[in-house]
Amino acid sequence: MADKLHFSLVSPERELYAGEVDQVDAPGSEGDFGVLAGHAPFMTALREGEVTVHNGGATTKYRIEGGFADVTPEGLTILAESAVAA
Repeated sequence: MADKLHFSLVSPERELYAGEVDQVDAPGSEGDFGVLAGHAPFMTALREGEVTVHNGGATTKYRIEGGFADVTPEGLTILAESAVAA
């Protein structure tokens, strides 16, 4: 079994998602990017767009209005200015 990535999506109102996933794709301010387990740490600003969560063959999408993404050895956290399920 492949390693899983811990992912958390947080908006000012609430935490929309928290759990182990296969991959997350996000709209970075300098271009879209994907994160898998074991990704090198980095932090970036996000632009308006969709965050796509891949897990076990299923995908879930969230519409965000910007914010920040922080990749650490523990996982990926997205702090969105606004986020809703797409």
